[in-house]
Amino acid sequence: MNSVNTQPQSSEEESVYTRYANAARQAEAALCCPVEYNQEYLSIIPQEILEKDYGCGDPTPYLSPGDTVLDLGSGGGKICYIASQIAGPSGKVIGVDCNAEMLALARKYQQEVSDKLGYSNVEFRSGLIQDLKLDLELLNQELSASPIDSQARWLELRNLEERLRQESPLIPGDSIDCVISNCVLNLVRESDRSQLLQEVFRVLKRGGKAVISDIVCDDIVPQHMRKDPELWSGCISGAFQEAAFLKAFEDAGFHGIEILKREETPWRTVEGIEFRSMVVSAYKGKQGPCLERNQAMIYRGPFKKVEDDDGHTYFRGERIAVCDKTFQLLQKAPYAGQFLSVAPYQDIPLEQAREMDCRRNAIRSPQETKGKNFDLTTQIVDECCSPDSGCC
Repeated sequence: MNSVNTQPQSSEEESVYTRYANAARQAEAALCCPVEYNQEYLSIIPQEILEKDYGCGDPTPYLSPGDTVLDLGSGGGKICYIASQIAGPSGKVIGVDCNAEMLALARKYQQEVSDKLGYSNVEFRSGLIQDLKLDLELLNQELSASPIDSQARWLELRNLEERLRQESPLIPGDSIDCVISNCVLNLVRESDRSQLLQEVFRVLKRGGKAVISDIVCDDIVPQHMRKDPELWSGCISGAFQEAAFLKAFEDAGFHGIEILKREETPWRTVEGIEFRSMVVSAYKGKQGPCLERNQAMIYRGPFKKVEDDDGHTYFRGERIAVCDKTFQLLQKAPYAGQFLSVAPYQDIPLEQAREMDCRRNAIRSPQETKGKNFDLTTQIVDECCSPDSGCC
């Protein structure tokens, strides 16, 4: 064996690999649903990439200049080349795919695109999106030098893979501002999906986000459809049920999970089950200690009350006691503008803050915020509002 076989072996993965390898050679119009992209970003992308692009949505509008972006299942590179223009010369875009044919297509035009842009900020790496530590090209080099020719060597392969994950991870932890993907998660076999989202969580920086466009369904897909390789590789039978899709991000530790876009009209309907495109975002950053600094947040409305991912309930207009971590989170995306922050008059340094029990839904007394001995009385000093001014 002279090189690593990157073609997956399960029936689902094999059907996906084969179909997309063929689609890299010859465009397949019905492989995924049509998507409208910002034409501004398409003019520099070669026609061959545009013709062989397969997706169900566009996660790129949610990127920012300077972002380090990871595109899962980057295929022919279209989304990466769009993202590169948004991230700009101060940003970076990494595409990950295990399909050799698709990687070859994406890399074929790297120099041409960078020449048009005037900068180069895109690279493509070979790997499985559910195992973002293992660099398949490094593995291939190792196996080329020392092929697997015995049972003992096969056992050594397991140690080799782990060594590469530790010493030369494909994507290091806490290194990405935004993870994106376009109609890829549904192609991953179900047994690997929990690991996939854990890997997405691992590589994101604290405060980073995932923006995932995928096919979802309104009902549970029966087993006989899930075993159909044509439906699986066609982004149908592997689709997440809508609510389960959001719950998967919650289970992986994300917060601020939000449906950014949901197509009203189904892309396809099979055996009465509707399949449509949906774009979801989710954030990393709620992990860590809960510290008491006498802070509060006021939910502005319009609902009578809302509950966050940690079970905290915020009643409209009430000063709800929060820990410092939650106080900071609720002032950032995606919550910014929904709450009013109430900081204590006397700051409590983090190193002096005691641990707080965030499980209680307590209303913060104004005395806690101002201090128990606070008895200030202010005087009207503005001449504009004196009794003789006529302004009141």
